[in-house]
Amino acid sequence: MKLSEIIKNVRPLQVAGTLDVDITGINIDSRLVKRGELFVAMRGTQTDGHDYIPKAIGQGAAAVLCEEIPADVPDGVTFVKVQNCEDVVGLAATTFYGNPTAKVKLVGVTGTNGKTTVATLLYNMFRIMGHKCGLLSTVCNYIEDEAVPSTHTTPDPIELNRLLARMVEAGCEYVFMECSSHAIAQKRIGGLTFAGGLFTNLTRDHLDYHKTFENYRDAKKAFFDSLPKSAFAITNADDKNGMVMVQNTKAVVKTYSTRSMADFMAHIIECHFEGMYLDIDGREVGVQFIGKFNVSNLLAVYGAARMLGKEPDDILVVMSTLKSVSGRLEPLRSPEGYTAIVDYAHTPDALENVLNAIHEVLNGKGQIITVCGAGGNRDKGKRPLMAQEAVRQSDRVIITSDNPRFEEPQAIIDDMLAGLTPQQMKKTLVIVDRREAIKTACMLAGKGDVILVAGKGHEDYQEVKGVKHHFDDKEELRKAF
Repeated sequence: MKLSEIIKNVRPLQVAGTLDVDITGINIDSRLVKRGELFVAMRGTQTDGHDYIPKAIGQGAAAVLCEEIPADVPDGVTFVKVQNCEDVVGLAATTFYGNPTAKVKLVGVTGTNGKTTVATLLYNMFRIMGHKCGLLSTVCNYIEDEAVPSTHTTPDPIELNRLLARMVEAGCEYVFMECSSHAIAQKRIGGLTFAGGLFTNLTRDHLDYHKTFENYRDAKKAFFDSLPKSAFAITNADDKNGMVMVQNTKAVVKTYSTRSMADFMAHIIECHFEGMYLDIDGREVGVQFIGKFNVSNLLAVYGAARMLGKEPDDILVVMSTLKSVSGRLEPLRSPEGYTAIVDYAHTPDALENVLNAIHEVLNGKGQIITVCGAGGNRDKGKRPLMAQEAVRQSDRVIITSDNPRFEEPQAIIDDMLAGLTPQQMKKTLVIVDRREAIKTACMLAGKGDVILVAGKGHEDYQEVKGVKHHFDDKEELRKAF
């Protein structure tokens, strides 16, 4: 594709060289640039792509999209100067890959908790209904049956459009996508056309990046602000920020609730560890999920399917067959008669939701032993809050290591313990080694008890000093059994 075509929506401030040059690809990593590609010099939080322009040219870049043109422009390389590369890289990428979201119905899911569950359930539901689908999620990306490992909740704009183009080529009609606050703030979804957007909930998270809760909230809101008139916006009316999200959107607004009047409503009739009986819009359905927060997630799925033209009865029949996403309130039965639950809960609110769900089923007939930690190099303010929540709702708590990354595990644990009173410390154990913490929880559990292993969910690694070591909570539980 000609460079002139790729940048037709970019509005360059200056061009040095010819736009009549064939571009074979786009890249933001100078190490991966191939001959004939366009290198985008992105300014990141850790590095500045402008420092790597010589490296990209040495690799064979035919053109560079940048915010500053170097004093010495090499022969045969075109430089395109723009105000902000972050603002336009998505536009260039979607043009290069043939505007894939004009050829599929793309639905984005944003919020603190529930994104993976909602996006994955929609993907599974629409495939069961006979449609070819794509999924872009934290756990894994899928092009129909083909798994494409994910490194971020939302890929960078170039990888994102490359995946979307592959989905179009595979005949996908629908794509369901998690939209993280980082991705929205960093314009990773720029240039995409959404058929709809879903809001799950908003609680404290990622303040290490966004600095304030208001910035975090506004990043989520920006997604709905950008939706076109042709799209739908479905929001959680039970969340205090639910209506804030959609107050400036041009999309058609719909609401869902488990507590009050809304466009889509539900309540729990019965609840067991095997699942729940729900009333959704006046129809009864059995589902293989537990917890009030999962009722909200299922309502978001139901609402999206309705807005995409599906009939209520058809939706509920398929919903009754859906199973929990890997590492999301996933139960494992022990031979000794206790239940272990693995969940990705890594915020105070997510931990509260999971423990509430366990209490709803236990109804005081067994003990809860919670194993949890907190991630390193992330928002430190939530660490004591997570410890407080775990102790408040558990009979015993084991504080352990999560993904310490580049921090010392004991320092992270000390931050968590700082939130506990001497009385709360009496039912708290500290076992830095996560494997030993899980084994100890299993030794403490008796028939009818529940162990919650929180924080890592689907992850099959533990990140220590920048190295990912194989570690799977479910594997460790089965060994302990």
